[in-house]
Amino acid sequence: MKTKRIQQLCLAIIIVGLVGAYFLAPPFNRGVNEIVKLFTGGDITPIRNFISAYGPYAMAVSFLLMMFQSVLAPLPAFLITFANAGLFGWWQGAILSWSSAMAGAALCFYISRIFGREVTEKFTTKIGLQEIDVFFDKYGTYSVLIARLLPFISFDIVSYAAGLTSMRFLPFFIATGFGQLPATIVYSYVGGMLTGGTRLFVTALLVIFAIFFLIFMLRLMLKDRLTKRK
Repeated sequence: MKTKRIQQLCLAIIIVGLVGAYFLAPPFNRGVNEIVKLFTGGDITPIRNFISAYGPYAMAVSFLLMMFQSVLAPLPAFLITFANAGLFGWWQGAILSWSSAMAGAALCFYISRIFGREVTEKFTTKIGLQEIDVFFDKYGTYSVLIARLLPFISFDIVSYAAGLTSMRFLPFFIATGFGQLPATIVYSYVGGMLTGGTRLFVTALLVIFAIFFLIFMLRLMLKDRLTKRK
């Protein structure tokens, strides 16, 4: 209990400090607003330009940018993944995107685990969490893995929701790592080559693939339950 209170205090100090900086430091305020605008615009080019402007620190900026979007769910992470592939090459971009997404997932998990549902809803949405709750109830221990394989389910809300359950961190982290890897590789590979409407086409194909994979997983789960009942 004492450890949890120390964790709450540390995170609270960080959050209060960042909120205070947002309202009291105009340069910080402008920077945050610019970053949010980059994501809401839905265009990869401004994000790529923003990252590349930091030169030798571009990878570090991209890493922090991924963590930033993780906390402020549901900003689209795939935009950073595409940008990383274009800037650093598909395999280096994939490693950067995967590792930073994992760090962001861990941060979201611990924010919700330490502060609880009321605070978590401030970072996400109440409805979004409720929808993921239903998903978790339906698919049980397979939930995180399945959710990571489906590109239309918010990566960050799943991380927050997992922290509100009794799930231990290590199984969550492993399932996130394996589930996130295929999409990261594919997004990075096509992101380094494709532009404009082609990206939307590839995204549609990934959604279709994810649906078929989900059906396959559901069949395995059903078969497993029937076997246990017998």
